[in-house]
Formats: sequence, structure tokens, C-alpha cells
Amino acid sequence: MTAPPFSPPASPPGARRLAAAGIAVVAFAAALWLAWTAAATLLLIFSGILFAVFLDGLTRGLGHVLPIGRGWRLALACLVLAALAFGLVAFGGATVASQARDLGTTVRQQSETVRDWLKERGIEIDLSQGAPAGQAATQEASQAGGQGAGQGAGGEGEDGKNQKQGGLTGLASGALKSPGSLLSDAGSVLGPAATVVIALFNALGNILVIVFLGIAIAADPGSYRDGALRLVPPRHREKGARVLDGAGETLRHWLFGQLVTMAAIFVLTWAGLSLLGIGGALILGLQAGLLAFVPTIGPLIAGVVIVLSSLASGLNGLLGALGVYLAVQTAESYGLTPFIQRRALDLPAATIFAGQLLLGVLFGLWGVALALPLLAVIKVLLEELYIEDGAEAEA
Repeated sequence: MTAPPFSPPASPPGARRLAAAGIAVVAFAAALWLAWTAAATLLLIFSGILFAVFLDGLTRGLGHVLPIGRGWRLALACLVLAALAFGLVAFGGATVASQARDLGTTVRQQSETVRDWLKERGIEIDLSQGAPAGQAATQEASQAGGQGAGQGAGGEGEDGKNQKQGGLTGLASGALKSPGSLLSDAGSVLGPAATVVIALFNALGNILVIVFLGIAIAADPGSYRDGALRLVPPRHREKGARVLDGAGETLRHWLFGQLVTMAAIFVLTWAGLSLLGIGGALILGLQAGLLAFVPTIGPLIAGVVIVLSSLASGLNGLLGALGVYLAVQTAESYGLTPFIQRRALDLPAATIFAGQLLLGVLFGLWGVALALPLLAVIKVLLEELYIEDGAEAEA
């Protein structure tokens, strides 16, 4: 009698579920770690997706007017946006820059006036704590310059020449040894100017990344949607499609509604402050409109800037500017936002503020600026994956 072939004992179902749960926990922890370490890059990609949603909305809107292909409509939308940007920079850039410079001077002077007024009443505020590092270093250098002025100018020649040669040589050797240290070495040679140049290149680089991602995704959004669904198990692809489509529709309605709200705040604030004769009304309206993108926190910052800039116009100017700000914010809170955003996002103000605080602590300024669209996506995920599943289970 032959013995039956050996077969390993089957693992119990409980062990398989336990192993699957352990793998899921490890994968979730790894995903959280990757999201934490690459938060800035992920939020930059999300900004590109927002721009793609904006371009896709413009392309769809043109489809109701122009019976041409999607590619031609997208190209037309990009050309119109580029022309508007170039026109604003060419014709309004000088005015905005001049008013921004004057506004910065006015706000700084009025901040010092408020600080002195509070100091007379026993409340001391150190404004230098919030100064940029470059400005603080410049102030320290100017203070130290007066102490070292008596040491003689003759000793500077050879030592300064050696320092400059050493700095340039170190910059070249650093670039050859480690290209990543080039920017830091450039900062030691060029001084404060390097900080401005590096910040400008970083800003331009981020803008180019957002524009490229937006155009690339808006050119063929269906392929990216289908590619994302291929990563979902087949039995959940229908629900995944609902999540992606719902998130895209919510972001589209919210984004265009937010742009209309920002434009209305800009026009109303500019017109009201111009009628009152407040200096820099254009830049004040522009910053109020741009800061309206960040709910709760943005309007507060805009209000502080408007109040500080109106102090130079006396008590009547201050009261008038405060009245304009309150009237515009009231119209936005009780008129524009409920009417425009009723289809996009319906969240309590406390939930939005708490989300801003949490995302700001986790991701900094990016988290605060993108808090509302991120909350919109989270709301769609909860509605599709959690609330509907719960309702189906109860049924």
C-alpha cells in the first residue's frame, strides 16, 4: 500500500487575515512616512492638478460656444491666459510694484506707531522677531560696521582680495565636488543678493512645474483617470470612478466659485477704498482678493493690512476703510459664498478653520493655502467610501 503524497497543512483563515492586516498596517505606515517626507512635492503636484481642473473647466466652457476639437479649445484657453498675464505684467506691473513698495513703507511706519502707542501703555511688542533672517543680518552688519570703521581702510585690500579669491575658489571646488552645495556656496559669495536670486528661481521653478502639470493633465484627463483606476482592484473600480469623478466635479465647482468670489472682493475693495481716497487702493484690493483664496485666515490678514495702511489717512480714513472691509466681508460671507459655493463645498466654518490649523501645522504655508481644496477632496472620499458603505450595510 503506497502512502499518499505529502501535502503541507493549510493555514487557517484567521492566520491569513492576520497576515493581510499586518501587511496593510505596514503599507499604510510606509505611505504616511512617504507623504510626510515628500509633503512639499505632493502639495506641488496637487497644485498642478488644481490648475489642470481650471484649464479643463475653461475647455469645457468653450465647448458650449465653439464647435471645435478639445485640443484647439485648450490651446485657445492657454493663449488667452498667457495674453492676460503678459498684459497685466506689461501694463499694470509698474503700478502694482510702485503701490506695493509704498504700501510696505506705510505699513511698516504705522506698525511702529502702533507699537509705540502700546509701549506707552505697558505692552511691549518686539517687531524685529518677525523680520526675515537676511534683514536681521543686514541690521547686525550695519551695527558692526560702525564699530569696525576705525580699524583703517588700508588693511582691507590684501585680506579682502584673499577672501574674494578664496570664496570664488571654494565655490568652484564645491561645484566640482558636490553640485548640490552650489547654491549654499553662492550665498556666501554673493551675500544677500543670492537669497533673492535663489528665492526667485525657486518660485519660477514651482510655477513652471504647476503650469506643465496642468497643461499635461488637461490635455488628456481621461488617460490619467483610467490609469489611476487600473491601480484599483477590479471589484472596486466602479466606486473608484465615482470617487475620481466626484472629486473632479467638486474641485471644478469650488475653484470657479472661488475665483468669482476673489474677483468680486478685489473689485469691491478697490472701488470702496478709491472712493475714500486711501493710498494704494489698487494693491490693497489685489491683496484682499488674493488672500480670499485662504478662508478665515486670509481675510483677517487682509483686514490688518487695510487698517494699518489707512492709519495714515486719519481717523475718518481709518473708520471708512474699516467700514469698507466689514461690508465686503459681510457680502462675501452671507451673499457670495452661500450662493456661489452651494454646489461645491458645504462645511461648517469651525471645521474649515480646524482643518487649516491642522494642515498648517503638518505642512506649513502650503497646507494653509491648499486647506480648502484638500478638505473638499477628503469630503468626497468620506461620502463615497465611508458614508455610503455604512448606509448600504444598514440597508
